[in-house]
Amino acid sequence: MPFTRSAGILLHPTSLPGEYGIGDLGQSAFDWLDFLEAAGQRLWQVMPLGPTGYGDSPYQCFSAFAGNPYLISLDALADEGFLTKEDLKDARSEAVDSVDYGTVIPRKLELLTRAYTSFARGANRAQREHFEKFQKQHASWLDDYALFMALKEDHGGQPWNLWDPDIRLRELTALEVWRKNLSDDIRRHQFWQWLFFEQWQVVKWYAAGKDITIIGDIPIFIAYDSADAWASPDLFHFDAHGEPTVVAGVPPDYFSETGQRWGNPIYRWDRMAEDGFRWWIERFRATLTFFDVIRVDHFRGFEAYWEIPAAEPTAVRGRWVRGPGQAFFDAIKAALGELPIIAEDLGVITPEVEELRDQNDLPGMRVLQFAFAGNASDPYLPHNYTRNCVVYTGTHDNDTTLGWYRTAPEAERDLVRRYLARDDSNISWELVRLASSSVADLVVIPLQDLLGLDSGARMNTPGVATGNWSWRFRWEQLPSWLASQLYEMAELYGRVATEVAEDTPYRQSVTEVAVETVEG
Repeated sequence: MPFTRSAGILLHPTSLPGEYGIGDLGQSAFDWLDFLEAAGQRLWQVMPLGPTGYGDSPYQCFSAFAGNPYLISLDALADEGFLTKEDLKDARSEAVDSVDYGTVIPRKLELLTRAYTSFARGANRAQREHFEKFQKQHASWLDDYALFMALKEDHGGQPWNLWDPDIRLRELTALEVWRKNLSDDIRRHQFWQWLFFEQWQVVKWYAAGKDITIIGDIPIFIAYDSADAWASPDLFHFDAHGEPTVVAGVPPDYFSETGQRWGNPIYRWDRMAEDGFRWWIERFRATLTFFDVIRVDHFRGFEAYWEIPAAEPTAVRGRWVRGPGQAFFDAIKAALGELPIIAEDLGVITPEVEELRDQNDLPGMRVLQFAFAGNASDPYLPHNYTRNCVVYTGTHDNDTTLGWYRTAPEAERDLVRRYLARDDSNISWELVRLASSSVADLVVIPLQDLLGLDSGARMNTPGVATGNWSWRFRWEQLPSWLASQLYEMAELYGRVATEVAEDTPYRQSVTEVAVETVEG
């Protein structure tokens, strides 16, 4: 699918400024979109927005369909009457440069529980009607998700494979008993999902009014400890007790002698094909309510994936297994039409993977940090790009450009300087300019690189279990010249945003937007 030549910034909502210890969908999200518009940026890329679990990774979520309650704006809840100004004092945090999840999560969940209590006791008719409509519209995944989360709470946070056999294996009598016993907790989790969906739709609507496209990830694999795995065990390679027999990962390579054992369950693609990949069609449909463009993480897994016996401690003793291939994308297109998809085609890419990508006319990815370890034929060097691709200086899994450059071998740094015909006094910005000037239709830059930050601002280090996903920025870190400089670069290289109406409303309450959505 062709994309309009444009530029944008990679920034997850948790990294937004705010006084409650974590970025959220409140005022800073709208201010961020104002900044993107002023800077001529037409793209905002985020990571998955699902409810995060162990390690706080947005790529290990409790659901492939739900939203992350930690992103709910507390200020917006006060505006709706679900919290008081006094309640908000309990949530304020002095931490502004990073997210301390261990402190933020219990504090935020306490406030969200207060909001649910307020709603249960005193919601007005319109609010109740909109909530009930949401429950009905999303029942196909919401009921299982809310029960799953209520069960996790009742089991002290244990993963579902440690629950009693009757509920672990979803025996009908056990499901009925638990739904009755946990009915209020189930409704609370449904309420939190309603809040997230309503708030995110306001943000998405505001972005659309500024002609800003939101790009978001859909990871190919799901987390084992998730409502998806628990509710649909027949779709995965599980034994009779619900334990995985094989798991996902990647094989040994230059960076790791033992590869990466991710531990995600692997799909029974044969069973999914029997009903035309219905589960995946619904997943794409749901993801498109979050994002305008979907970046498919680990795209190569649709052609072939690395399968590891679950008993193996590393990824060494795995094997390549054929994925669903073109039949999968034919089914998706038949159900949903041509989708705006970006293929994350990094790593070990074979001609078969490239053929699958190109057969569906999907733009792939180019990362400048990968471009300077070889010679002139390196596919990540801009003179080898095609138009139908997305270029990044780095991704959420890379070091910042400054951090990478400082630790790169001298041979790579030398090639960088010769390729740019520049010195390295402002290396982050030089690579931003190089990406922007390329023929790639889309360019997306992590905010850390626009600010010239070092490794201390890195978002994630693969293979490291803790300390990730916590970086945040402060508004005062944005130089006064940054928006105009980015706009000039976007204009210079043909990526400038189009004009939008000046009278676009700044924001509306969740109830007002819900009414507009229903009526219009």
